[in-house]
Amino acid sequence: MMTFSKAGLAAAVMAAFAYLPLQAGAGLLDDAEARKAILDLRTKVDAVTRELNGRIDGKSDKTSTLELINQHEQTMQEIARLRGQIEVLANELSNAQKRQKDFYVDLDARLRKLEPRQISIDGKDAAVQPSEQASYDAALLLFKAGDYKAAAAALDGFVKRYPESGYAANAQYWLGNSHYALRDCKSAIAAQQVVVKAYPDSPKAADAMLNMASCYAELKDKANAKKTLDALVAQYPDSSAAQTAKERLPKK
Repeated sequence: MMTFSKAGLAAAVMAAFAYLPLQAGAGLLDDAEARKAILDLRTKVDAVTRELNGRIDGKSDKTSTLELINQHEQTMQEIARLRGQIEVLANELSNAQKRQKDFYVDLDARLRKLEPRQISIDGKDAAVQPSEQASYDAALLLFKAGDYKAAAAALDGFVKRYPESGYAANAQYWLGNSHYALRDCKSAIAAQQVVVKAYPDSPKAADAMLNMASCYAELKDKANAKKTLDALVAQYPDSSAAQTAKERLPKK
């Protein structure tokens, strides 16, 4: 398609208007009339040229505007795409931060579960590991359920694994009771002797001696039964076990 510049169009129009009238009126107009006609034609050419230029300028402005509109639309589309990516990344970042926070909260909770807790056992403060507490509770639960054989095994395992535990004296005492419940008096006496010797300050020591005396009595060992009761009254005179021991001792 052929295109023309502003100057080209103006020249073409001027030539067209200047050429035709002059050729048609040649020989019919004098100089004054001819000059006037030329001025009129020039005026008309100028008017047409301005109109054409205006149209061309309008067309050029519209083209530029359309180009700007297209560029604007493309820019907006790119912005929308980038915003979409930003939203996706922001969402992923938020999720990652939440997962990280949940991870640290869970980790902290797990670590706290692994940390020893300060508790009071028979009036004494002791640091107890979570696994230690769980092991002791499970063994004692077996005893309370009447599964004395399993309880004896669990309690024996506990005192061997946690010899310095704040529950060690109690576990040893219930180990002796588990053997006694199984009618194994020799094992019961041996277990209770450990309580008396290793944990003499334990509130369970007096009861352990009373249980030993009961086992000796069942074994028909009256001498050791009496000896144990006498020792109990002497070592733990204010205990309830000592009061029971006095009742069992023969009257003098």
